[in-house]
Amino acid sequence: MKKMNLVSLLLILTLLLAACGTAEEGNTSGEGEEKVYKVGIDTTYPPFEFEVEGEYTGIDIDIINAIAENQGIEIEFNPMDFGGIIPAMQANQLDVAIAGMSITDERKKVVDFSEPYFDAGLSLVVDKENTEITSIDDLKGKKVAVKKGTTGAEFAQEKAGEYGFEAVQFNDSPAMFQEVANGNADALIEDYPVIAYAIAQEDLGLQTVGERLNGDQYGIAVLKGENQDLLEKINKGLAELKEDGTYDEILKTYLGE
Repeated sequence: MKKMNLVSLLLILTLLLAACGTAEEGNTSGEGEEKVYKVGIDTTYPPFEFEVEGEYTGIDIDIINAIAENQGIEIEFNPMDFGGIIPAMQANQLDVAIAGMSITDERKKVVDFSEPYFDAGLSLVVDKENTEITSIDDLKGKKVAVKKGTTGAEFAQEKAGEYGFEAVQFNDSPAMFQEVANGNADALIEDYPVIAYAIAQEDLGLQTVGERLNGDQYGIAVLKGENQDLLEKINKGLAELKEDGTYDEILKTYLGE
């Protein structure tokens, strides 16, 4: 009986030691893995984010790739509609977002922004043959196309009553460009660098009119109160890109300035 107990005890000890060894090996393997940060982007937003032959490119793509390389971090792009990016961050499906996202007080309630990386602003856009609309004052009774979830849409909603126009929302910029070109909408509101680039690249049949409607700055976002170490690295990397000239080279590539 004692012999059987001793054998059983030795067998139990052997199994326990084996289990501990396996657990330790698993922990070591997990600690050695590099975290991959999921980055939300909107690929319908040239010159900041777009796709060429299956490859993501644009100002935002180049900037975040350069920051990642500078700071030694791994990133993975997750393309989606702009309006879904912040909800995806809130659902912990994204770690960071760079999508031509304007820094606003409303967004600051749910995300923390990096230092601004681009000075933008909204422009009013009409058909290139249109001579009746030269400013926001001429929009009474008109239909204005905007992109869902953007500061352009927010601006239009705030000003629609004051200036007497109807704001119609679309999921992406090309759709609202087409709406105005086809005559289904009288004007659209879009970020200046985006529409300027689009018009320069191809004949959209559109023109910008009047002064910029506001002054926006773009920022890189992380969920409020989360990923603060990552945000510090983003700010540090961005500062170093500006200092060594990489930032200016990226802008020059797409904007020629």
